[in-house]
Parts: sequence; C-alpha cells; structure tokens
Amino acid sequence: MSLSGPPKRACVLVFAGSDPSGGAGIQADIQAIAAQGAHALTVITALTVQDNNRVQAVHAVAPELVRQQAQALLASVPVAAVKLGIAGSRGNALVIADLIRGMKLTQPDLPVVLDTVLGSGHGDALAVENAINVITPLLEVATLITPNLPEAALLHPAGDSLLQQARCLLQNACADVLLKGGHGSGEQVSNRWLSMGVGGWRKEWAWPRLQGEFHGSGCTLAAAIAAQLALGRTMEDALDNAQGYCQQALTDAFIIAAGQLIPARIKIS
Repeated sequence: MSLSGPPKRACVLVFAGSDPSGGAGIQADIQAIAAQGAHALTVITALTVQDNNRVQAVHAVAPELVRQQAQALLASVPVAAVKLGIAGSRGNALVIADLIRGMKLTQPDLPVVLDTVLGSGHGDALAVENAINVITPLLEVATLITPNLPEAALLHPAGDSLLQQARCLLQNACADVLLKGGHGSGEQVSNRWLSMGVGGWRKEWAWPRLQGEFHGSGCTLAAAIAAQLALGRTMEDALDNAQGYCQQALTDAFIIAAGQLIPARIKIS
C-alpha cells in the first residue's frame, strides 16, 4: 500500500443477465473487466436457466429493480464506461437507456459498449419479447456496438454488403461499429472497424480461426473493450488490446462439460 492510500480502479457499469454456468453474461463480464485492471459494477437484468450449451428459460428482472440497482451505484461510485449485455425485456432496455441519458448530461463522452446479443450461440432466446424490439432503445444510446455477422444482418437486413450494414448501424449516439467475423468461414476470423465519417473500414484484424465452439466469447470481447476505454485508451488501442486478450482467452479455453468451451479469462499461474 502506498503512503497516499489504496490504489484506485476505473469502474465499468455493466447491465447484463446472470449465467449460472459462469461462461457468459455478468459472470464473464466481471472476469474480463478485472483482467484488464478495471472493476465491474454489476446490475443484473435477467436470471437465466442455462448450462454451457443451451438456454432453457429467461426471467427478466423488474424494470424498477434494474433502476434501483443502478441508482445505488451511481449515487456514490464514479463510472468510467458502460457495458450493455442482454436487457431481458423492453421495459428494462427503456430504463437502461434513460439512465445512460442521465449520465451523459454530466459525462457527454461516456463510452457505452453494446454487445448486440439477439440470441445464444445456438439461437436460444435471451429475452422475453422480440429481441430486436428489446434492443432498439439500447442502440439509441450506445457509442460502440459489436455485432457478429448474423446480428448485423438481422438488425439491417436491407444492407447489400457488410460495409453497408455497418454504416446503417452508425446512428444516434453510435460512432463506432466493430463487425465480428467469427460466424464466417475460412482459416481466419476477420473483424472490421467502422467509424462515423469514415468512408471505408477504418481498420481490419485477422485472427486464426480456432477449433471448437465457445460460450461467452462476445461478452468477453465487449467487456474487455469497455474496460480498456474506462482506463483511458483510445478506441483503436482499446480494440487492439481487447481483441488480443479475447483471442488468448479462447486459445486457452477449458472444458466444464461436453459442448461449448469456456474462455480462460483469468490466467492461473
């Protein structure tokens, strides 16, 4: 401990559902954020019934309880970034969007990273209503969104190309899109970054495609990006660092049961 007192950690306010398998959702976010050197403040939006493969049920938390969880934290803890996972219901999404708008009155440059989850990796529902209807209020307040290829196609099916789909997502508060290529084919996964006002892709990354399926990879990446932004990194550095971390977590993934692997978000020495 230094003479000036305990060290401070930047805090990321997380809205997400609880995954009892520990592979995705708020449990994944906590580990990924901690691994970057930041601290997760967690608001639970939904209780899920799932293992590392399938989701059997989703029970959304009452919107007023979501609001109360967040307000208790915002009253006393500085927030450097926000990470959004599943809202569970449109009512919750509306509450979350309202809270973020309130935060931006005093923090206009607050980073808000939205993992545009429309279903589980196997297509199981993660909301009690239409997933796109639920996520729409969050798209209005997010500054960075991280859709995979199927999510981008569902959010903007009229797009004739990946670039056009990404451009369509740049609206409202959203200034950046990271389009993830994990659902593509080939030996490499191509992730592409588009920013407001830039005609083409601002940057592209190519990562070796790993064997197997992973539970919570999208949560891991979005949470790591939010933590990097909370630490004051530029968007480019945050995307670089978080993708490198996520790739290593997937490379070192482990087994808890048959089926999807769990990313190794915390290194064990």
